[in-house]
Parts: sequence; C-alpha cells; structure tokens
Amino acid sequence: MIYEFLTPVERDTILEGTELHPGQIGNYIFMYGGTEVDLNDFNVAFIGICEDRGSRTNTGSAKAPDQVRKEFYKLFMPPIEKEFRFIDLGNVAQGETPRDTYFALSSVVLELLTHKVIPIIVGGSHDLTFGQYLGYKNLQTLINVVLLDERIDMIDNAAKQIDSAGFLMNILTHTPNYLFNYSHVGYQTYLNDAKAVEILEGLNFDCHRLGLIRANLEQTEPILRDADMLSIDVSCIRQADAPAHAQASPNGFSGEELCQITRYAGLSDKLTSLGIYEINPGYDNNHQTAQLAAQMIWYFIEGYYSRVGDYPLTLDDHLKFTVHLEETDHELIFWKSKKTERWWMELPFGDKEKYGRHQLVPCSFDDYERACEQELPDRWMKAYTKLV
Repeated sequence: MIYEFLTPVERDTILEGTELHPGQIGNYIFMYGGTEVDLNDFNVAFIGICEDRGSRTNTGSAKAPDQVRKEFYKLFMPPIEKEFRFIDLGNVAQGETPRDTYFALSSVVLELLTHKVIPIIVGGSHDLTFGQYLGYKNLQTLINVVLLDERIDMIDNAAKQIDSAGFLMNILTHTPNYLFNYSHVGYQTYLNDAKAVEILEGLNFDCHRLGLIRANLEQTEPILRDADMLSIDVSCIRQADAPAHAQASPNGFSGEELCQITRYAGLSDKLTSLGIYEINPGYDNNHQTAQLAAQMIWYFIEGYYSRVGDYPLTLDDHLKFTVHLEETDHELIFWKSKKTERWWMELPFGDKEKYGRHQLVPCSFDDYERACEQELPDRWMKAYTKLV
C-alpha cells in the first residue's frame, strides 16, 4: 500500500493559525490523516516530495511543498460547475537513498493513476521527474512526456548517479522503454550544448526554444494536449517572477505565461500528472515563487474541471477534413472538434495494439493550412516516423 510512504500534514500547521475565508480553497480540500482513504472519492491529489539530494546546484528545494501549500490554501475557489474532489495526501519523505524516494513516488503515482486520480507533485529537485515517469511503468502503454526547463538535463555524471542535471538520459534509456514521445519546451540555446538538441532531434523528439514559444504561446496547447505527464523546473521562469532557484536566470517565461501553460495542461483530456520542481524557499523573496506555483496549480485545476471530453474523437462531435498532397499522392485527414474547435491529424496505424492511442496527433489550424498549401506538417512526419 502507498500509505507507508506518506506523511500527513495538518491544515492548522500549514496555515500557522491563519483564519480562512469561507470561499478559500483550503476549506474544500480533504486532508489525509494517516488512515486509508477511498481514492475513488477524489479526482485530484496534492503530493509533496521532501527530497533534494539529487540537486547539483539548488539544495534546499526539499522545503518547498509546505510553502506552496500555504499559498495555495489561501487562494479562492475557481469558478467551476463540477464537484471539487481534491485530496492533500501529505508528503513523501526521503527514502534511505534517492532511488528509494523515486520508488516511493512512482508507487504513489501508479496507485493514483490506477484510480484515475491526477497527482500534482510539488518537490524537490528536478530528478524526481524520473520517479514521476516510473509511475507509468506498469500501465502497459506508451506515453508522451513534456518538460519545461531552460536546460536540457543530459549532462553526464561520472558517478553514474541520477541527479537533476542528467536524469533525462535515465528516462530515454530506461528498460523497458515506454516513452513514445518527448517534448522539451523553453530551452535557452546559450545554456545548452548543441549536441543535446541534436540527440533529441535525432530521436524524432521535439525541442522548442524559449523565444519561438513565447512568440506564439498558443502553440504549446497541442503539445500539452498530446502529453500524459508534464514536469516543470521553475528555472524556466525568469528570475523577476520566480527568484526561488540558485541559478534563476534573467530570461525565461513570465509567471502569467506559466499560468496559461498549466491551464492548457489542465484542459488536456490525456494529461494525467503534473510535477513542479526546484522551488528553493531559501531564495524566495516574500514567498513570490511559492505564490506563483500555487497560482499555476489553481489554473491547472480550473482547466481540469473545464475539460469537455472531445478526445477520443467521435464522428458526431467532430468534422472531418481531407487534404490531398499532389506530390506524394497521399491524403491527410484532419479532425476538428465542434465543441472546442481544436484540431487533430490522423495517422495510418503501425502496430494498432501498441500505437493505437497515438494515431491522433493534436495540431493547430496552422497545420491544416500548411497541408492545404501542400506542405507536410512536421508534427505528422515525426509521429509517423515512430509508427513505421
């Protein structure tokens, strides 16, 4: 059972005696008290991870979960019509080794996914993404992973230990391999070795530079709509908005942009876990980063409770468009949701049993327009390459 890994927290301890307004979200959260609960009664869970031994440069992030809780509980309820079923499962304590913590986190994530509960993980160093990823191991399906980070964490570690600067290689090389697609969003070229980008692109994975994403933030929506899990390193946010990191950079996403991105993630019918890592309270001016993380979670929840269920596709709820490519004599099939006007591209099957859930690739109206101009969309080509 997962309860051996969880340490309960008390609302009064987190709020330090502060009285909540009746409309604040802390009044509507069920607190895990140390005894078994029926997870079927909930659809979202908060999990703190007090682990930062894998950090190379940002030790102190293990203290982040309770700081984010304190700010999150004080926010007011989002304007949702569905029943709010949210549980705070407390903190996953450090194991004897970091690998023990990864195992504990993966066990908790798997149990929640099995009960269709979305875990919101607040750590802790970014290598905990590996534990988040391992939670999908026993689901017998290939998944898509999205990371937001200013750096591509593929630095070699001579000690061969998993850490915050190199854990991505552990995900890419893990056996068994259940990674279908990886997307890295918001990397800054001058902070990364060009070889890291070449490796990812050589594997037909996606790398999106910060400047290109910020020029058109809406392009992150199809990326997140195709993701099963999202991991965010707060170092991807500019220092002025999120100072709580030892290597906070003057460049990065704005706080407002991260809230929009997490709302996109919440709206995705496919996304089943969110991790927010590397918040270091020791560098946090006036709890600014903890407040931003709380607001990111608020927007994720608002998006989650606004899901309309337009995936998987049904003929009654979608319009079909066919584009004939003259040069290749091939037809591209597009689907447009009548509910949300979101777009998908249909791929020919490879192994239907293995790749069936990846047949439909989220895209944008721009992809459809490019196809009409006889240009094969990059999203289609990369996904198709993985199927054949």
